Amino acid sequence: MKLPGLRSRAFVLAALILFVRTGFSQESNGFWPLSGEFSGDITYIGDGNVERGGKHVNDFDEIDSDIRVVLTPRMKLGVLRFGAEWERFSFGLPDNAPLPNTLQSFSTIIGLDTQLSDSILIRAETQPGLYNSGLGHLFWDDFNMPFVIGGTYIFSPNVQLIVGVSVDVERKYPVIPAAGLRWKIGPQWLLDAVMPTPRLQYELSRNVSLYAGATITEATFRTDDAFGDTHGMPKLNHAVVTYSDIRTGAGFDWKISPIVTFTCEAGYQPYRQFDFYRADIRYHQDGGAPYGSFSLHGTF
Repeated sequence: MKLPGLRSRAFVLAALILFVRTGFSQESNGFWPLSGEFSGDITYIGDGNVERGGKHVNDFDEIDSDIRVVLTPRMKLGVLRFGAEWERFSFGLPDNAPLPNTLQSFSTIIGLDTQLSDSILIRAETQPGLYNSGLGHLFWDDFNMPFVIGGTYIFSPNVQLIVGVSVDVERKYPVIPAAGLRWKIGPQWLLDAVMPTPRLQYELSRNVSLYAGATITEATFRTDDAFGDTHGMPKLNHAVVTYSDIRTGAGFDWKISPIVTFTCEAGYQPYRQFDFYRADIRYHQDGGAPYGSFSLHGTF
């Protein structure tokens, strides 16, 4: 949805939580009134290092950005999900580093939320699109269509259980299951233990919440046709690379208006990996880095 070593911003079971928070209704038999979700976020990660077999790539920073818009018209079967997402990882790498400076995706979003019973909610969603290392190198082989399917069981008004599976044929492990828990511990405390953003939240006021937790990221891309030749490693031409990281930190959510929430977060990135698994080349974390992020998100 957006696990160690495994964002897939493909391992997106957290989206199921939005479904639980906003509720489910079949009051409308058509597509109107139209509703939707939106989010935009940016993260800056300070200088860090990765290493492979004694070869180091040191002191490079990172800027991650993501824009996502989803329309959610309602019909008898449930809530349809149609939208688009752009995600980009940009690295300030040394000129000779055998790693891509940019990884990005342009994808559509097609999904359905439906209700099997008073206690069981289901989401199925796919993101067909282009997943590559730059705008100037677009190929049909860059196309991928990861998808997720998951369910929420409402055990009680304060406890929901979430299970699901993420599927991506380009990934080293194409099928990844997951489970989580959303538990309102008290009037102001919420344990939101669901990938990819598990967190413990405290409601400071009606419009402001504090939280501490983690963000787990994994995404799979293809490099361009000449990437390997340019870096003296021909087997990395048009190669599949999986980028994954883990961030741990704390932040706050501020509800600016009924439809817009501002989020600010800071913390530390203890884990990062570039895995060209089909070529048996893997660069892993060799020194963490601080990070800061902010986002705007909401519903309409």
